[in-house]
Amino acid sequence: MARSAGGPASFRPSPGSIPESPGVYRFRDPGDRVIYVGKAKNLRQRLNSYFADFAGLHPRTQTMLTTAAGVDWTVVGTEVEALQLEYSWIKEYDPRFNVKYRDDKSYPYLAVTMGEEFPRVQVLRGAKRKGTRYFGPYSHAWAIRETVDLLLRVFPIRSCSTGVFRRAGQVGRPCLLGYIDKCSAPCVGRISPEDHRTLAEDFCDFMAGNTGRFVRRLEREMARAAAEQEYERAARLRDDIQALRRAMEKQAVVLGDNTDCDVVALAEDPLEAAVQVFYVRGGRIRGQRGWVVDKVEETGPGELVERFLLQIYGDAAAEAVPREVLVPTLPSDADAIAELLGEHRGGRVEIRVPQRGDKRDLLTTVERNAAEALRQHKLKRASDLTSRSRALQEVADALGLDQAPLRIECYDVSHMQGTDVVASMVVFEDGLARKSEYRRFSVRTTGGDVASIHEVISRRFKRYLEERSATGELDVEMGAEPGADPEAGAEPGIDPGAGAGPGIDPETGRPRKFAYPPNLVVVDGGPAQAAAARRALDELGVDDVAVCGLAKRLEEVWLPDEELPVILPRASEALYLLQRVRDEAHRFAITYHRSKRSRSVRESALDGVPGLGPARRQALIKHFGSVKRLREATAAQICEVPGIGPVTAETIVSALKDESS
Repeated sequence: MARSAGGPASFRPSPGSIPESPGVYRFRDPGDRVIYVGKAKNLRQRLNSYFADFAGLHPRTQTMLTTAAGVDWTVVGTEVEALQLEYSWIKEYDPRFNVKYRDDKSYPYLAVTMGEEFPRVQVLRGAKRKGTRYFGPYSHAWAIRETVDLLLRVFPIRSCSTGVFRRAGQVGRPCLLGYIDKCSAPCVGRISPEDHRTLAEDFCDFMAGNTGRFVRRLEREMARAAAEQEYERAARLRDDIQALRRAMEKQAVVLGDNTDCDVVALAEDPLEAAVQVFYVRGGRIRGQRGWVVDKVEETGPGELVERFLLQIYGDAAAEAVPREVLVPTLPSDADAIAELLGEHRGGRVEIRVPQRGDKRDLLTTVERNAAEALRQHKLKRASDLTSRSRALQEVADALGLDQAPLRIECYDVSHMQGTDVVASMVVFEDGLARKSEYRRFSVRTTGGDVASIHEVISRRFKRYLEERSATGELDVEMGAEPGADPEAGAEPGIDPGAGAGPGIDPETGRPRKFAYPPNLVVVDGGPAQAAAARRALDELGVDDVAVCGLAKRLEEVWLPDEELPVILPRASEALYLLQRVRDEAHRFAITYHRSKRSRSVRESALDGVPGLGPARRQALIKHFGSVKRLREATAAQICEVPGIGPVTAETIVSALKDESS
């Protein structure tokens, strides 16, 4: 083990002291607390990567190394043993720099307390209890209760609390459920403990997906009762069959009847990730669950999947591990993880990425749920007033601003290989998006993102200065009375828009487009983009607006004319706010660019063909798929399109031929 308190170089292990075997390593802080646990196929190669080029490491890894004071390792025989030991240590030490998944909500389960003498069915949340069978999780508790209400007709097991059960036994009279035949009333001895347990086991088998045999058994009993002319009993069995089928219908059929799998999908950004799982048993979706995670270390999708599988299935019961796990990306140690899960399950487990068919479609659905869960998580976090206030103050402190930036504008440029260049401006006021203030720009300058940023900032603040001049604010600064117009000879002090406020158009009563200046301008990019924005403001004489750039790759904040970036703590509310502002500007720019690109595609050579209206242009593109294929078609082939005659077809061929030449 290497230990010191003088930075990463001071506790770097001596050359040749690290074995080249598989193993698990721990970084510790000066207080001897474990702050990071990792595994490696080759310990020497992995640990040397931490110390070879400190400047080239991810900022989060740099933070971990500067926090650490020592590192030790344990050699194991195989990759599976490394996975087991890594999981055990993460669970034991709870290291602050390791990824930790947490439920994004408390999900309800349907639980059957098989550890009791008379098992009880109920809805439970939180930590799982020993001796209890769990089914789900479900998105809503009412969904469980509806299913249980249907199944109690066929499997009338106990669902009352311990107090109600004891009280009914003392008075010798069952509760209401016992009278309406939705409980077999073991409290008063109507059924033996053995028979009641058999009912509970049948209930669990049905919930586990073995539904067919119960329906077939009831159908045989119904036919027998009808043959024996026991029509009331046959009617009761018919109703029981319908109840089972309604309970089965509540669970969507998505895959084959024998399919048992968990479908895992994730959505991520540089700071957080959301994971969603759909549980498929017997081809039906039996439950759904979600987690969110703060990415406190540099992790890719494969490593996120690996951490998730180890954490979620590590403590699960053997029956909770499915035969198949569908994932969006295979972890690097997929075979070792599958072997480890197989040992835990007591049978083979396959981890794979579906490429086509129903399983691929289901994974796409789960991915959409993960993306929505991440969006909802961010909205929930952004709506908290305390978090917003703290974020704005942290931004002010980090950038050296005199006050919190209550109005932030962010700019992003979007293009396709230099064509159809557009830019977006999004506005956040008091930490919340102000969508009515968003603006879009069609960029005229050629010369890359830096020139585009300079143009957009110049245009925006020219408009701002024009609005200020129109409202008389610049005149006030120059010593004139507000509302005075020297050229028109207007009476000083008389302002047609008086009372409307400087940012309100007196004619429309609506806010002027660029009347309000921001406290902070954020541009999507690094030092070059930040310098271009500052230069545009300086050229216009605007000196009361701060500027910074936010680079995507490492989430670095760049200030104009500064050689080094500002590194915000990855868990800080300030970085979260700036990232959200930047991502919203990127989304808005991409949306505008796509619409502009699709519009330019539609404006093709067909627009100039006489007598060819929008409907027939659309029919031609739909028939041939593209203008390129249409250009290759003959007049006879074009005539096959409904509504296109020989003369029009010849005109189209001629127009496309002239356009290509």
